[in-house]
Amino acid sequence: MDLDEARTRILDAAEKLFYDRGIQSVGMDELRAAAGVSLKRLYQCFPAKHDLVETYLRRRDTRWRTALAEYVDVHAHGPADRPLAVFDWLGEWFAEDGFRGCAFLNACGELGATSDRVGRVAREHKEALLAYVTGLVRAVPVAEPEALARQLVLLIDGAIAGAALMGEPGAARQARTAAAALIEAAGCGGANGVPHKGN
Repeated sequence: MDLDEARTRILDAAEKLFYDRGIQSVGMDELRAAAGVSLKRLYQCFPAKHDLVETYLRRRDTRWRTALAEYVDVHAHGPADRPLAVFDWLGEWFAEDGFRGCAFLNACGELGATSDRVGRVAREHKEALLAYVTGLVRAVPVAEPEALARQLVLLIDGAIAGAALMGEPGAARQARTAAAALIEAAGCGGANGVPHKGN
């Protein structure tokens, strides 16, 4: 097994274990066993656990935002649909087996007070999400798109928290309804006419 294959296997194991159970509860020996690599190979790939944690979070950020953007590209029927399609994607994500909320807020809650690196990666993820949503909002005729984008991101984070902590099955749908009202109030005609996919 070469280093690239070992690295991929380690990251796959870390993503499952860290997201399912939390970072601090998972030891390096357990990760080694789950990945099917030797401890020596594990430390060749990631000399310290914080290196693995940061890489896991950065890879998850890329995968999460790519999946969101691909969904929006496929399911939105025009610029006015795109911000609301974000909430439809959230509804599908929330329904997945193993959904445990936002990996970045979870990691920051565990380690943010003691790890500048984890805090930085979590902030960068949220900043990238805000930049993406801002881009969607700027493509439609609304007043103060930056302010609206920040409101929509708050709804996104609130929906994720509601689904994860409260087991609220309609969190994405409720957030979508609120988002449509905000978009309409900001001057985006037709936002409420976007077809709603059941969540």
